[in-house]
Amino acid sequence: MIVNILRFSFKDGTTEEEKAEVLAAMRRTSTVESASFGVVGQDLGDPASGFTHTYCVGVEDLAALERYMHDQVHLDGDLVILPRLAKLSAVRLSDDPDPGLGEKVMAIALAKVAKYPEWAQALDAIPETSF
Repeated sequence: MIVNILRFSFKDGTTEEEKAEVLAAMRRTSTVESASFGVVGQDLGDPASGFTHTYCVGVEDLAALERYMHDQVHLDGDLVILPRLAKLSAVRLSDDPDPGLGEKVMAIALAKVAKYPEWAQALDAIPETSF
């Protein structure tokens, strides 16, 4: 299982309606065929960290991750989600003991960046990110 956790906060001025639209897009993304499970909601970490919400999704393996990254629901959702974020931090974990798994996951992400430059631009436009 590969688990991706995204902690985030919204840009100042994001309306409650826009926030609801983002969370709905995340919920749709977390339920695509390739996702084993997903959770979207309030961040329960230290408020001083500046994160207000968290998205967590699990995929079975690298093949599922590949499908997840390129699923049209995911691609469409990112166009709604990313422009409204002020802060984004990713944590990934897995129960797979493969020591090269992190590099393989990163290769899938970099291939998505290469295939969808508008996605890369939207990520780059988030004021504060850490991956």
